[in-house]
Amino acid sequence: MSLQTWWLYVVTVFLISATPGPNMLLVMTHGARHGLRPSVATMAGCMSALLLMMSISAAGLGAVLKTWPVVFDTLRYVGAAYLVYLGFKSWRAPVSKPVDEATEAPVKATRRSLFKSGFLVASSNPKAILFAAAFLPQFIDPAAPKLPQFAILLATFAVIEVSWYAVYATSGLRVAPYLKQTRVLKAFNRLSGGVFMGFGALMAAVHR
Repeated sequence: MSLQTWWLYVVTVFLISATPGPNMLLVMTHGARHGLRPSVATMAGCMSALLLMMSISAAGLGAVLKTWPVVFDTLRYVGAAYLVYLGFKSWRAPVSKPVDEATEAPVKATRRSLFKSGFLVASSNPKAILFAAAFLPQFIDPAAPKLPQFAILLATFAVIEVSWYAVYATSGLRVAPYLKQTRVLKAFNRLSGGVFMGFGALMAAVHR
């Protein structure tokens, strides 16, 4: 691809990644609740799922979802249900930190659980596959080897996406001091939970 085409791709991905969505909300929420370093596991989970889905699109499976609407709708409803569940869980989250009865120390979320949450949220939207299947080919020169171009586009996407994850996680850190107040933490749980449920409802309602 030409340098001009690559810059157009960079600007487009930069704007798309900046848009708040379930991934960014989860990263910000985990940054606020657990800190920047633990939330890196959340970022890794989100990015792993996105890269996997974009690779699946490159393999041509995005066309399968277009050809078989029932498969797409099933995945869409499953993803929507997971986001609603995540929102309900956040809405009902206790305002006091769980304590280990043996040590009486606060129980911290494991990096594995944070990675899992990030992976599931990012992979809960099958439209990411269709988006990659329709979006990426526009920036690939069919006359040149496709694999190197795809690798460049994927690496560029990863750098931009992770940069925005860091921005959102840092924003969560600024909220963290206020979450020590029970009233504020409860409101934060309700707000983030409501937004997640809203994302799930939109995913279930919006058609291709």
